[in-house]
Amino acid sequence: MHFAPLALALLSLAIWLCLAGLHGAFWRLRDFDRDPVAQASAGASTPPAPPGNPPSVIAIVPARNEAATIAQTLSSLFHQTYPGKFSFILVDDHSEDATAQIAHRVAQELNAESKIAILSASPLPAGWTGKLWALNEGVIHSLGSTATLGCVPTTSVSPGAPSTSRTTVNNLCAAPKYYWFTDADITHAPDTLHRLVARAEKENLDLASLMVLLRAETLPERTLIPAFLFFFLKLYPPRRIANPRARTAGAAGGCILLRNEALRRIGGLTSIRSEVIDDCALARAVKGSGGKIWMGLTRASISLRAYSTFGEIRDMIARTAFTQLAYSPLLLLATLLGMFLTYLAPIALLFADDPTTRILAACTWLLMSLLYLPTIRFYRLSAAWALNLPLVALFYAYATVLSAARHYSGRGAHWKGRSQAHRSQ
Repeated sequence: MHFAPLALALLSLAIWLCLAGLHGAFWRLRDFDRDPVAQASAGASTPPAPPGNPPSVIAIVPARNEAATIAQTLSSLFHQTYPGKFSFILVDDHSEDATAQIAHRVAQELNAESKIAILSASPLPAGWTGKLWALNEGVIHSLGSTATLGCVPTTSVSPGAPSTSRTTVNNLCAAPKYYWFTDADITHAPDTLHRLVARAEKENLDLASLMVLLRAETLPERTLIPAFLFFFLKLYPPRRIANPRARTAGAAGGCILLRNEALRRIGGLTSIRSEVIDDCALARAVKGSGGKIWMGLTRASISLRAYSTFGEIRDMIARTAFTQLAYSPLLLLATLLGMFLTYLAPIALLFADDPTTRILAACTWLLMSLLYLPTIRFYRLSAAWALNLPLVALFYAYATVLSAARHYSGRGAHWKGRSQAHRSQ
């Protein structure tokens, strides 16, 4: 009579035991948190020594309707303490606000006009997502500014690119050694670039990325944002990302340092031009070409994007949730079943008739909360928030179903007025 609930309780507990011990220790944030703040509190190893001959770097910042944050972002880039040759390019991605005007004003106020180029992206061509097109425009423009870096650019047309644009596949040898792709709603600590380049040089990385600190101030943010990090790391355990023998490849798109040679090797951004989850697609392409990649966490780079309502976070999740499932109804059903077994079944089984089942369910909930606790502490929230994970998982399941519904209605990957994943994909 009690066999089915007991079996379900055992299965759910087994899932969490596997996640705890056999899934790259994704929940142990301290293992790969290497920013100075975390090192001081966790006793982590000292950062890598800075390179003796710092390579040249160009930062590319795609910006669409970022008037509220662009000034802080540009200021943090201008105040980087990187000792090598460093400049940055802001690509205005058809903003409908004053993003470009504010950027020009900030450049003048900081006396940084010789260090920054501000350009408007050309019309978005078919087959490209907006952010990747803006990044590609920045990479192309950088070839025209390489004279300051002692380079002589050449040009060539990339396969699949519009005839009006030029790509960097064959002329990346003229570009800087590294590109730094960073979002227009992030502020970085002054030594962020220095530390990234030092790590890349010391460990011979082709791609190094940092998951920046997302805001957790409003009630919706405190409730849902820590789980966003937890679920992301569960999908892309950093230890497996760094393991060249593992197939897992992921990156955090808000802060990516990419070696020029790696970008050339994968065929430029044209090779991933239609990807909605562009950061992980880029990491997958680099690792698939034999490149070495790494992803870590930091509190020293901070996202400025605020979510004041649960609906805003729901839309952020729904933008890419069904894309993550490769637009597959079968994977969607499997995911929902997995979410139920993993997060919801233990709570439902707390009300079972069999005391053994209830005890197993309670142990599973406790284990789930303990694994979630390091993420809660990373956001400096009360430990009590860890108990909310099942309810939060239910919200994410709802957003995933909504993501699928929007995809089939032709509004997939809707972000800032653009739907970039249509049913034909």
